[in-house]
Amino acid sequence: MDWFTASDYWLSRLVFQRALAAVYLVAFLTAALQFRALLGTRGMLPIPRFVARVPFRRAPSLFQLHYSDPFFACCAWTGAAVSAALLAGLDGLLPLWAAMLLWLVPWLLYLSIVNVGQTWYGFGWESLLLETGFLAVFLGNDEVAPPIVVLFLLRWILFRVEFGAGLIKLRGDACWRKLTCLDYHHETQPMPGPLSWFFHHLPKPLHRVEVAANHVTQLAVPVLLFTPQPVASAAAALMIVTQLWLVLSGNFSWLNWITIVLALSALRFPADPPPLPGAPLWYVVVVLAVAALLLFLSYRPVANMISRRQIMNRSFDPLHLVNTYGAFGSVSRVRYEVVIEGTADALPREDSDWREYEFKGKPGDPRHWPRQFAPYHLRLDWMMWFAALSPAYAGSWFGALVERLLENDRATLKLLRRSPFPPDEPPRHIRARLFRYRYTSWRELRETGACWERTYVREYLPPTRLAEAAQRP
Repeated sequence: MDWFTASDYWLSRLVFQRALAAVYLVAFLTAALQFRALLGTRGMLPIPRFVARVPFRRAPSLFQLHYSDPFFACCAWTGAAVSAALLAGLDGLLPLWAAMLLWLVPWLLYLSIVNVGQTWYGFGWESLLLETGFLAVFLGNDEVAPPIVVLFLLRWILFRVEFGAGLIKLRGDACWRKLTCLDYHHETQPMPGPLSWFFHHLPKPLHRVEVAANHVTQLAVPVLLFTPQPVASAAAALMIVTQLWLVLSGNFSWLNWITIVLALSALRFPADPPPLPGAPLWYVVVVLAVAALLLFLSYRPVANMISRRQIMNRSFDPLHLVNTYGAFGSVSRVRYEVVIEGTADALPREDSDWREYEFKGKPGDPRHWPRQFAPYHLRLDWMMWFAALSPAYAGSWFGALVERLLENDRATLKLLRRSPFPPDEPPRHIRARLFRYRYTSWRELRETGACWERTYVREYLPPTRLAEAAQRP
């Protein structure tokens, strides 16, 4: 069935599958190492409380059937183990049907996590990983050449990721049309990286060029994915270069990396394909049926893209099969950060010994230079950025965070870089204050050694003790 497969893409499939397995591995490690404090039985947003009020049909998940912290840990570590096996190439040693089932395992496990992850899993790259991972189930292994329709659908995802992001920028913040957004973005992005300070201080004319190049890459280049080779490969390569530039400029979890993985599937590597048998009939039927379903479901993201009220990062079905994407439709001009402090004093006063909690990724101490964490996702740090934008973003979990800090909860403290209190001496009161942060200049950096300068804005949370924190939502 030469019409069904494209043997020239055998190496593209191989590279794509191994890279996708690596992203899966990072995602499951992130879940395994952070879930107790975020979603566990004593987490800030406990899964048992969520599944008690949300039916299975709205959020299908293994954890709707049973939940315990050990069971969640087992699922997350199983997902990590299967991802590692796929990264090592185990699927290539199995029959076609068994390889498909093996690729189905991480998709089902991660779907189960995302659908009960609530606020902590409300990011676009969760759905993007699931949509891409679902298609990977049907891409085949060494027993068959890559199906053309699956390769097309992978490009269709990549097109929607880039084109949707381009449209949301043009329709959103005026600074994208004026080519000025990067005057602010590197300073105000959710989690700066170690090079973000230097990107911010690039000459403003270069920022204009960056924004213009972004518009070309996201609005014009994606169309070329559906042209003949080598034009399609050139378009995919340009997208990869753009994503690597974004990797250098910030910490965006695995958003850039999963986009690179998708682009890899569009590259045609100059390598002679090995002899591959024809596709069995059952496989052809299954792949075509799935492709028809996904193309039918695509009408929703297409309608969203062409709508003047385009929305970003929305899943249209509980299985996350076809989604809409987009990022930074608006860009903050000023950076605010919530700084959490505790004191052991029985009666908290302004002149009490207030000690600051240090997070791993989000800005805190002005002298601490940002570190590179992506593709690993620091979920609490990201949500603290949203909390600084508006307390409404933190209404469901911030009170629980304060309560856990007052208890010196071990799982919660593991999410932080440093707690200022010994394990057996928790603080008596916690407060939170809002600061405005800005990057220092070259001169200020040389004189002070600090990459940030911060200014107190207002009280975010008054001094709170344990009994009061427990009453907060």
